[in-house]
Amino acid sequence: MDGYLGIDVGSVSTNLVLMNEDSEILVSLYLRTRGQPIQVVQEGLKEIGHKMPSGIDIRGVGTTGSARYLTGVVVGADVVKNEITAHAVAANLVVPGVQTVLELGGQDSKIIVLRHGVVSDFAMNTVCAAGTGSFLDHQAARLGIPIEQFGEIALRSKHPVHIAGRCSVFAESDMVHKQQVGYSTEDIIAGLCDALVRNYLNNVGKGKDIQPPIIFQGGVAANVGIKNAFEKALEQEVIVPEEFAVMGALGAALLSRSAAKKRSATGVTKFRGFELSDFNYETSSFECRGCPNICEIVNIHMEGELLARWGSRCGKWDSLAEVDPAQLEPADSLVGKP
Repeated sequence: MDGYLGIDVGSVSTNLVLMNEDSEILVSLYLRTRGQPIQVVQEGLKEIGHKMPSGIDIRGVGTTGSARYLTGVVVGADVVKNEITAHAVAANLVVPGVQTVLELGGQDSKIIVLRHGVVSDFAMNTVCAAGTGSFLDHQAARLGIPIEQFGEIALRSKHPVHIAGRCSVFAESDMVHKQQVGYSTEDIIAGLCDALVRNYLNNVGKGKDIQPPIIFQGGVAANVGIKNAFEKALEQEVIVPEEFAVMGALGAALLSRSAAKKRSATGVTKFRGFELSDFNYETSSFECRGCPNICEIVNIHMEGELLARWGSRCGKWDSLAEVDPAQLEPADSLVGKP
């Protein structure tokens, strides 16, 4: 059986999906990145290797997410794509004819507008924490509530309070004030959900033509309180797909299948194999002084051997050629060793 692997590495979570030729998910994983993307990818590959059915032949691997290039080099990806493309492809598979994708992750948020299966518009917010999963995690911890119960508690509210949600700092201050004057926890949490959705629509979704079918995906989609707040604000049904947490990885797997079909009949993949979990990887960096750009060049080593290098605007360091010491900063000012 042919298999296709998709890997989505973000700042908060790392997701892996193994699917077959018919787009059926065989294994999916949702892992915390913990600031160690390579190590977590290795752990994920090891677990996928143990859980996947016997007789699977990996024909293609795709990577996406903020660490997609690093991950692509480490695993030997056949295709490396941005999150917008990956999420849009997955959304089209799960809900054919989808026109709007609302995505809230751990550190950022985005909106994707599709028409006739093609991305026609999108926007991302990677600056403000308000509305992201990390902010919700923080507020749940501050209130002493498990994040898994956050949305269910919000649905019990009868009179949600108004929370200033334009900024995460203001939102937290307003929540503290509402607690001090005696509002119930349910009403405060429901008010926060409404505020985060309002902030998302006024910033990320500003000027966007939001039309149904509407999909809500990303880690925050597990919060039924946020889903309910979206439906109230948009006055539309909002669909949360079963695969909401791993849609990026699913899209990467789908893109790897498309890439495999464009290759020769042999369909040879660049995938380095599940044995990657046994290898040691290290990263280092240095500053190029060849021009005023002073680019920071990142190296990736496998078992002590230079595997890849990137970061230069001109592309001069894209090869694995030896570093010219004359083009570097003095040794005591290097970020790392080349």
